[in-house]
Amino acid sequence: MVGQWLAPVLEMAAMASGNWPLAPRPARSRWTCYPRIATRRPGTDASCVSVARDFTTATLRRWEMTGRADDVVTVVSELLTNALRHALAPGPDQPRWPIRLGLLQPGDCVLCAVADPSGKVPVPQEPDLFTEGGRGLHIVAGLSDLWGVTTSSQTGKVVWAMFSAPPWPPPAGQGRWPAQAAGA
Repeated sequence: MVGQWLAPVLEMAAMASGNWPLAPRPARSRWTCYPRIATRRPGTDASCVSVARDFTTATLRRWEMTGRADDVVTVVSELLTNALRHALAPGPDQPRWPIRLGLLQPGDCVLCAVADPSGKVPVPQEPDLFTEGGRGLHIVAGLSDLWGVTTSSQTGKVVWAMFSAPPWPPPAGQGRWPAQAAGA
């Protein structure tokens, strides 16, 4: 059973993989394959980012989707760090839903999603040259093919990123990306 927080991301996966609209009955679904889903509640301390990176790496290996694993792992780190830093600030109206990490593989792409209890939508900031922070969403945008936010007044938000996945390992005689083999 997919958690309520992950349902909008599953819809994004369906659209990205050409399987939208979702069929009302799974038996009549047009999915070319059912999506693989892996979720985790990483915790709320700094060590959970490392645990989430390891979980992401292991999941992508198990799914044989390692072609862009470094990009996905980096984005998971950024999204989780942002959730820990900005979404868990105590407040009188803030529900205490746990942070959740979801990975989906609906075909030839991978989606990562981090849900947190804050309804505040993240906005890329112009980073200050002299500060350490402020670059996370720029990194997410630069490494992913597409990213976005879904919000719910009841459960906070889900920040997600999508990565197209090249075949891995590449066919014999080709470099990491097919364009490298063609001399591009």
